[in-house]
Amino acid sequence: MDVYATRPGRGLEDVMSGYRAVEATAGGDFTLVERKFEPPGAGQVRIAVEACGVCHSDVAGIMNMTGSRPSSVSVVPGHEVIGRIDAVGDGVSGWRVGQRVGVGYLGGHCGECAMCRRGDFVYCTDQPVLGDSQQGGYAEYLTARTSGLVAVPDDIPAAELAPLMCAGLTVHHALMTSAARTGDLVAVQGIGGLGHLGIQYARALGFQVAAIARGRSKKELALRLGAHHYIDSAEGDPGQALQELGGARVVLATASSGASMSPLVGGLAVRGQLVVVGVAQDPIEVGTVPLIFGARSIVGSLTGTPRDNEDNVGFAHAHGIRPMVETVPLEQAGEAYARMMSGDARFRMVLEVGR
Repeated sequence: MDVYATRPGRGLEDVMSGYRAVEATAGGDFTLVERKFEPPGAGQVRIAVEACGVCHSDVAGIMNMTGSRPSSVSVVPGHEVIGRIDAVGDGVSGWRVGQRVGVGYLGGHCGECAMCRRGDFVYCTDQPVLGDSQQGGYAEYLTARTSGLVAVPDDIPAAELAPLMCAGLTVHHALMTSAARTGDLVAVQGIGGLGHLGIQYARALGFQVAAIARGRSKKELALRLGAHHYIDSAEGDPGQALQELGGARVVLATASSGASMSPLVGGLAVRGQLVVVGVAQDPIEVGTVPLIFGARSIVGSLTGTPRDNEDNVGFAHAHGIRPMVETVPLEQAGEAYARMMSGDARFRMVLEVGR
């Protein structure tokens, strides 16, 4: 049986007839629309959204970079979703109406493809992407596969939880699966939406943390977030600065610039890793000598599974890791997206949808 939660200023009759969502086009138009309710299908739940983060990866869905729909068709963006289940489809077990859940970038693995049969659910070949091949969380409601659900606590504000669904998971999983071990020097390049979380996670994991950013203005913030060292990339070669600290076991590259990542390979210790989580349009350029003679490597890290995300949320909660957020109502989604894209957000924009 469906259970409907009314929104502020909206009566039960309004909610029963439909729900509000923001549709976006590749041309940059954001439109608040009314959409009709659809019952969740088999193996799906419908979620009443409390909050949705505005992530740089929303660009791919809005711009239709994957070609998941005809070019003229708009999409409801958003993949950092927190809400409560308000309806369940056939065959759903283990999830209940009223339960608080999250959904991240990947909307739920199929369990049947070759990658799923190997247990590599992140790279499932039959998996929807929220805000791209599936309608996302810039809306009062969304439908999701149960295989994509993340169980989240009731006692953390939705605006703090939402960025953990993608940004938090991305950096936590990248660090957890990297070559770094307790006490190693780990550098976080970029103090933005990903980097400001990466510093906090790295410190909580017991690493010696070096923060790398351009200019001196972010030094105080970096140290407050938990960095032991600050490297101003505008003052010289950041790779050399890392070598003066003994060489980094891991550099977590979060900036959206391949050119800024290239010199970081020179700062790696022997068998060190450059772990790339920031999506850049330009390439990383590196010589073969530092790779071969130091057994260094460059690896990419996408995200984690819903179970990884539950570990991520638990770790963040236990260690007091919190994103720095700016909140706006759903109606201002276009403005929030523009502020995120401009780089002015400090550091995650979050749409507060329902309470």
